[in-house]
Amino acid sequence: MIMWSMAGLQIGSYLSCPVGRTHRLFSPRYAPEVASFSQGSDARACTKLQICAVASLGESNNDIAGCFDRRQVLTGVGTMLASTCLDNGRALAEKAPKGYAAVVDNNDGYAFFYPFGWQEIAIKGQDIAYKDVIEPLESVSINIVKTDKTDLHELGSPERIAKTLVEKVFTTPSQKSQLIDAKEKDANGKTYYTFEFLAKAPNFTRHALGTVAISDGKFYTLLTGANQRRWGKMEDKLRAVVDSFILLK
Repeated sequence: MIMWSMAGLQIGSYLSCPVGRTHRLFSPRYAPEVASFSQGSDARACTKLQICAVASLGESNNDIAGCFDRRQVLTGVGTMLASTCLDNGRALAEKAPKGYAAVVDNNDGYAFFYPFGWQEIAIKGQDIAYKDVIEPLESVSINIVKTDKTDLHELGSPERIAKTLVEKVFTTPSQKSQLIDAKEKDANGKTYYTFEFLAKAPNFTRHALGTVAISDGKFYTLLTGANQRRWGKMEDKLRAVVDSFILLK
């Protein structure tokens, strides 16, 4: 096990791979927008990859805690997924809005839509990820975090959780972050926190959206975004991705 401690955020990485396979661990401050994307089979070779995180949330000492496990549009997209969350994957895929494809993971209990044409990629530590073939900052990824919490409210407010994740997990030391918005919504009997932020690097700015939720002992995070220069074109599409995310359990 390798353990990092940084400004109240502790991250431990556990790697279990087939014999003969070795893999470079990624930065403890994992940032999808600056990750190197791998198309090779080795990136999928690990049978289990976990990242445990405990982040102190101010004087209240609430924690965002857990271990990342890997698995295997527009207004109304989320409602559509919620109403069909008990369908099988094929039925849900057939109901994807024009221009979108569906991801259904019955094992880990989530589903969402992503823009048609994005390709699945392998990113260490991500349960699943897709990206545009031309624009590297246009992507969506899912993390699954084991937690002993049963409700997001046990961890704190939308603003508190979003600020911690944005500053400690979703940006690197070379980036400046700005939390734009964080709010709560309820869908299909579950609570979701959604948030919007900027990650400013020396040579680019990523405009990102995310949503988190808790179910069945797991803390889920969906993160998507695009280069700020393309935000005007991509905003509606990316908001549809975030709105579509639904828990199946």
